[in-house]
Amino acid sequence: MENQVKMLESGIINALKQVYDPEIPVNIYDLGLVYEINIDNKSNVLIRMTLTAPNCPVAEDMPGIVRDAVKMVDGVKDVVVELVFDPPWDQERISQAALLDLGLL
Repeated sequence: MENQVKMLESGIINALKQVYDPEIPVNIYDLGLVYEINIDNKSNVLIRMTLTAPNCPVAEDMPGIVRDAVKMVDGVKDVVVELVFDPPWDQERISQAALLDLGLL
């Protein structure tokens, strides 16, 4: 079971890396916008994520975009995306790879 969850989580992360922030040319996972990925024993997924700013122009659309991307992962049953703004996002959450892509390293 643990192996199956790890494989599912890997597929979910890959799907999240296909979703890009509209203002910064980096995927939402490497930007650090995804705070939590929970997978229950029935392969239902809860994603807790934030946006770069609460007034982000895609604030209404992003949960649906993320949900649709994760639902495409083989084995995922259902997906709930929860937007949270605490803790607030900051650039400290950006991965090393994304910092390199952005020329910030």
